[in-house]
Amino acid sequence: MAVVDGVGRSGSEGMRGVGGPGAVRPGSAARSAGILLLGALAAVGCMEQSDLLAPEMPEDVGSLEIYTPGRGDDWQSKEPAEVGFDADKLQEAVAYALANEADTPTDLRAYLESRFAGQPHQKILGPIRERGPMAGMIVYRGFILAEWGDTERVDMAFSVTKSFLATLVGLAWDRGLIADLHDRVGELVHDGGYDSPHNAPITWHQSLQQTSEWEGVLFDKPDTADRREGVDRVLRQPGTFWEYNDVRVNRLALSALRVWGEPLPDVLEREIMTPIGATRSWRWHGYRNSTVEVDGKQVQSVSGGGHWGGGLWISTRDLARFGLLYLRRGRWRDRQILSEKWIRAATTPSELNPNYGYMWWLNSDGGLWPSAPHEAYAARGGGDNLLWIDPVHDLVVVVRWIQRGTEDGLLARVLAAAPPAPETGAEGPRR
Repeated sequence: MAVVDGVGRSGSEGMRGVGGPGAVRPGSAARSAGILLLGALAAVGCMEQSDLLAPEMPEDVGSLEIYTPGRGDDWQSKEPAEVGFDADKLQEAVAYALANEADTPTDLRAYLESRFAGQPHQKILGPIRERGPMAGMIVYRGFILAEWGDTERVDMAFSVTKSFLATLVGLAWDRGLIADLHDRVGELVHDGGYDSPHNAPITWHQSLQQTSEWEGVLFDKPDTADRREGVDRVLRQPGTFWEYNDVRVNRLALSALRVWGEPLPDVLEREIMTPIGATRSWRWHGYRNSTVEVDGKQVQSVSGGGHWGGGLWISTRDLARFGLLYLRRGRWRDRQILSEKWIRAATTPSELNPNYGYMWWLNSDGGLWPSAPHEAYAARGGGDNLLWIDPVHDLVVVVRWIQRGTEDGLLARVLAAAPPAPETGAEGPRR
């Protein structure tokens, strides 16, 4: 894969080489690890309930090591049967995904402009690139079992970005930059964003759970631009109402930038992506008007999604690595990159929305993915993009551009192919 200077950087440096992230080695789009896809589409059809039963696990699978991939392409695969998976059923799962590619247009700029046409304050402010075809990966105990599409292609991840943003807030907490997540943000951030009587009580905890009710204008976007529970509704006290709101998420990103004192993409690259062996092809963008001053330097504040452009652009493979870091409770080989305390906090249900933690979607009541364990959780983004983590079965599933509403069907088929979960508790096996 071509390496572009300045990868992962924000501001003008990060914008350099935006056309390059899609560059991959010849033949990578046809990569298939551990499963043959020829004729897979023919296997798609209605599945009987009996088909959703997991196969018997071979006696020697329980002793299979838990593997951590090396850097870049140094990532081992396994044949499904080697690890107790039913190869035919796994093929059905992949075929199901391919048959349910999203109808989202490839021209994402036109798509976003038409989607929000006629609504106020919906002007695109950040870069956008065309989306690629469906791609995905299934990772079990760290090994690649299945891979389809161009998993090295860098695509917009939309709100998957929020889980990365939350991770950097968690890392600031781990490092002591934030003493307590229940502290008021305004105790550390003094840029006027938390000066009003309404905003002053807002905590990091509320911001991460999307219950902050922050009010104001940021980068020419008022919070009303994304009040999904009613533009004209009366604001509640911080911490008493849940609303998914990208303006408030971007406010959290700016606050995290103030705390770290350096561009968030630089922090992500140094503290997370390089240690887990990710490529240098990803980008994290902000808006053309989101440059702020930090310690006398001009720095771009990144966005927490692609609603108005920008956000994280990343490959399927790098998403899988990030998911594997969470599956391993923040540990990568012998290094504890994120504390287990943070992983637990991030995946604890909000009192106001049991399916949401610290910018991770949870399956606490089985409502999001009825076929999956309640312990499963995911980073989700429009398009749809899904990074799904199952600690019970030691699985990471990444799928890009799948039709909304079909994710549970894919997960049901993956789990039908999987061996029984090891008896190691809800957190799953550990390295």
